[in-house]
Amino acid sequence: MQKLDYPNPAFIREATETVNDGWEICLDGATWQDIRVPFCPESKLSGVGYTDFIPHCTYRKTLTVQKTDKRIVLHFGAVDYRCELYCNGRYIGGHVGGFTPFAFDITDFAADGDNRLTLEVFDNEQRKCPTGKQSHKCKSFGCFYTRTTGIWQDVWIEYVPQHFVKAVYCTPHVDRASMTVDVLASACGAARVDVTYEGRTVGTWSGQVEYRRAVEIELTETHLWEVGCGALYDVTVTFERDTVYAYFGLREVGYRGLDFVLNGKPVYQKLVLDQGYYPDGIMTAPSVKHMENDIRLGLELGFNGARLHQKVFDPRYLYLCDKAGYMVWGEFPSWGVDYSDLGFLGRFLAEWQEAMLRDCNHPSIVAWCPLNEVWGTWEDGKEKRDVRFVDAVYAFTKSLDPSRPCIDVSGGHHGHATDCFDFHCYADDRELKPYLDALDRSATLDVPRLYCEGENLRYAVGLPTHLSECGGFGLLDKSDAAVETANEGAAENEKSWGYGTGAKDGDAFVARYAALIQTIDACKTLHGFCYTQLYDVEQEENGFYRYDRTDKLTQTQKSGIRKINDEFRRK
Repeated sequence: MQKLDYPNPAFIREATETVNDGWEICLDGATWQDIRVPFCPESKLSGVGYTDFIPHCTYRKTLTVQKTDKRIVLHFGAVDYRCELYCNGRYIGGHVGGFTPFAFDITDFAADGDNRLTLEVFDNEQRKCPTGKQSHKCKSFGCFYTRTTGIWQDVWIEYVPQHFVKAVYCTPHVDRASMTVDVLASACGAARVDVTYEGRTVGTWSGQVEYRRAVEIELTETHLWEVGCGALYDVTVTFERDTVYAYFGLREVGYRGLDFVLNGKPVYQKLVLDQGYYPDGIMTAPSVKHMENDIRLGLELGFNGARLHQKVFDPRYLYLCDKAGYMVWGEFPSWGVDYSDLGFLGRFLAEWQEAMLRDCNHPSIVAWCPLNEVWGTWEDGKEKRDVRFVDAVYAFTKSLDPSRPCIDVSGGHHGHATDCFDFHCYADDRELKPYLDALDRSATLDVPRLYCEGENLRYAVGLPTHLSECGGFGLLDKSDAAVETANEGAAENEKSWGYGTGAKDGDAFVARYAALIQTIDACKTLHGFCYTQLYDVEQEENGFYRYDRTDKLTQTQKSGIRKINDEFRRK
């Protein structure tokens, strides 16, 4: 079984059929035209390439099914933002949330043979719902990019028995060399779980499941999931006449003192920011090979993981990280939400829960990061966030998955509780050094924009600290006529930009990177950093690579970056 042939390698049912072909789209009452799914209509790869606002659009497709004694379940990987599904003119159901999967049982609505599917999509709720890095202006600007509307991840059908497996959650226990499998089923019945490693059976269980049951299975072989070594166990769950396939990695993560620990051993997180954008597909990778390439680029520069920023990534991307032993943060595209109004909390948590439940089996996810830079409303500095929003999101995350650390907010501003005190600082090495010296000397932080006025919150001494955004040095192509200026993140400016004064050439860029990393290396309190960023995204030209992933640096210069990262913490 080739896991990458399935839309979600972490939950596979062999009776799966991808239905990306044959879709048409109508943009807000205009004429019908063909669209290549799963690419959004704003993208070139969709064949549409319409980049203005799309408050409403309609998809349609002729779906041919063969009715048997099995149920027909239609899955959508992600549709931005709100949608309603109809089959042969009859309403089936709807979903709210632009980044998470959902499914409908269409058995009772579909006829044997051809059926007309219609998907109505509404995407006119800007700035009140999670949008991530999608621009709320007509054009891209600052660190906001081309919008994504409608279907942007795979669509597929599963044929399932009347009684079937709904979900499988795996929790590893390194100290006991075991794993707990939590099976959710649609009914009561007999079940069996087989755990294998490279084809060898290493654990089994059989018994009754009454809708849900969690059991711990001892493993006869111990193979730890570690950095650079993505050891994976396969899990086969049989319930009545249904069989699904999952997998897990035997690893535990957390903090011990100021250190991040993997399987009980300190590991320094050397991360690079990966935003998951592509020139022709926007938030959708053109192919699995493009996903593989992004991970390869990070590894070749000497990073041991990535912060997957402001987006819920394709499950196949996460599977590739799992295989590579590549640590990542499971982040949510939290920008766009009105944090000053608790009325939006329920909507946020509903979609965040869907993201966590989809991805919790991935061993590569070593931390949850639900929020990024939560201070209030972007355009209105007077509208401050409600700290209870942040506190509730952290508490919810920990209750849903206590096995991973949770960074309540990446960057400014934190709430009352977090597992890691995380901050952003785009200063160069000379400006950053006083902050890090103070952190080492007195365990205090006073980085600009770290605290919300009036809340009287401060860094709790003894908490692990992580610098999850730094650098961002502009390395602009010589053909660009842009003025190289500092950018706080939202100000509309020239054609292209990076943080601080741009490097004149590749050698200067490497030298500046070396000075930054040496300054970070000297700080003993930090347990990790994340450099912004792996590749350029549209007008934001502060990556190691161009937007199309071609080289900005020579091979010698890239080797220099790799050497700097490899020598980190070796003194």
